[in-house]
Amino acid sequence: MTQNSHVFEFVSYEIQPDKKTIDFKYRTSGLDLAEKIILPREITSSVKNELVNKVLESLHLILGITYFKMYCPKKIIIPYYLSKAQADFWNTVYTKGLGEFFYKNKIDFRDLINFPFNEKTKTSPIDEKRKDRTLIGIGGGKDSIVSVEILIEQKKEITGFILDAQDKPPLVQTNVAKMMNIDYFIVKRQLDHKLFSQKPVYNGHIPITAIYSFIALLLAIIYDYSSIIIPNGKSANFGNVNYLGVEINHQWSKSEEFEKLFQEYVQQDITPNIDFSSNLRPYSEMEIAKMFSSHKKYFPVFSSCNRNFKIKGNVNQKRWCGECPKCAFVFIILSANLPKEEVVKIFDKNLLNDSKLIPLYQDLIGKGKIKPFDCVGTFEESREALEIIKNKGEFNVSKTI
Repeated sequence: MTQNSHVFEFVSYEIQPDKKTIDFKYRTSGLDLAEKIILPREITSSVKNELVNKVLESLHLILGITYFKMYCPKKIIIPYYLSKAQADFWNTVYTKGLGEFFYKNKIDFRDLINFPFNEKTKTSPIDEKRKDRTLIGIGGGKDSIVSVEILIEQKKEITGFILDAQDKPPLVQTNVAKMMNIDYFIVKRQLDHKLFSQKPVYNGHIPITAIYSFIALLLAIIYDYSSIIIPNGKSANFGNVNYLGVEINHQWSKSEEFEKLFQEYVQQDITPNIDFSSNLRPYSEMEIAKMFSSHKKYFPVFSSCNRNFKIKGNVNQKRWCGECPKCAFVFIILSANLPKEEVVKIFDKNLLNDSKLIPLYQDLIGKGKIKPFDCVGTFEESREALEIIKNKGEFNVSKTI
């Protein structure tokens, strides 16, 4: 560890001459780090610079979480003047968003994150009228499909957006977006290669939906949208484990708590003219699965398996790994709503006939060690799904589940 290993510095951001590429720079533990965001279209002169800079400052701060966690230094240096309320927001996002990371690395996060602020700093949002249209995140799974289909039925003007941080093209998301028959943006995220080559002290989960949300905000600002929807159901509100007196939630940046914090931050510090929400928030995973089951045209192309989104290594080899908690959970909630043959065709495998998955199912229903750190539903939803499956009699559900 170097002399500066206890400091994390947000150095700067810069819009490149092409008006599409933005560099974000950081420094920690003797490392200079840089990340690129490449937009689908240039930032035009019609967009207010002050508004763009407000969002880019925030994007600089949220993207930095990926590099901060390499060493988790106590001191944070930023090139901006934050208000107390803004600093509190970032303290919360970093602390709760990295909750799983802290738990798995056995890090005492109490009083670790302290964004600097100036008591005299006052923030004021920029009031600028926007077109009545919606930007919606496309992850390629059942949630974004149901969300988009609801908006289409409501005759809303919508555009999808896809965040691409992989070495290979995002096939699942683009195939789903094409099936939706809507326009969509692809934003390219290029992480600093030193993140993978330096072997940092710590590694682990980050609140990717928070990053997704700030990138969506940038798109809404520069391409003129009044509404952002990130499709998240109410089951994202339930955590996994208690650690140092705090509930740790793998899905915290998908939760209603984050959604409200983000809404307030945008309204008070960026602009009052962009709404941020989820039209799936009232629904459980079981309810969303039931709605999805009527959209059969997506069955050959969609996937909810998070191994499709690995930044490095083999991705897009097959849509479902058939081994992770997410695959196991989606299999049972779809099996509760669809005939056996349709579900097995989707996964190319009967996941209820794989004895190696029994521990996963026990974790999903609350009989295991811990709720899986993945985007899965509550214990009650998993139990309900398995009870429906047993009553349908199509599967030989193991008695050990």
